[in-house]
Amino acid sequence: METLFWSCLAGGILFAVVSVVLGDLVSHALDGLLDFLSVDFLKPMVIASAVTVFGGAGVLLERYTGWGGLPVILLSAAAAVIISALVYWFYVRPMDNSENSTAYSIRELSGRIGEVTIPIPETGFGEVMIKLGAGNTVHIASSFDRHLLAAGTRVVVVDVLDGVLRVAKLDERRGDVV
Repeated sequence: METLFWSCLAGGILFAVVSVVLGDLVSHALDGLLDFLSVDFLKPMVIASAVTVFGGAGVLLERYTGWGGLPVILLSAAAAVIISALVYWFYVRPMDNSENSTAYSIRELSGRIGEVTIPIPETGFGEVMIKLGAGNTVHIASSFDRHLLAAGTRVVVVDVLDGVLRVAKLDERRGDVV
């Protein structure tokens, strides 16, 4: 019985190491080959944690208690189910629901400070660059107050109308709109 527990523990640890080191390579190589196994809660992380905990709990219970085979197997299985459920609910599920995106809505630009890159005439259009995250974005802009805004002028986005940023000059001394 101890061999089974040690094998599960070693297999789980090996799976963790291989998935960290070679996870992307293996997933690209298999390219959906095992998708039929993708029941929501049967994720590889959950299965690997269950197998690892079963093995580790079995080794500990067998070594440090005087219990026989069946109670050790049942308690190890219970520990595996509990820990894998915790892994699923507190790690796997939140990660599935998380999104890593650099997308933004143009409506989110209201109130942002930018710099005029192409001069904005009183009644026409120019261009404004706004820093977003780690990069910059450039948008068509018009003057909110119908004033000429030269290139290099710092502006604030007052609102967005039909995909065009309506901007006003920013007073550098006070930090507000002129």
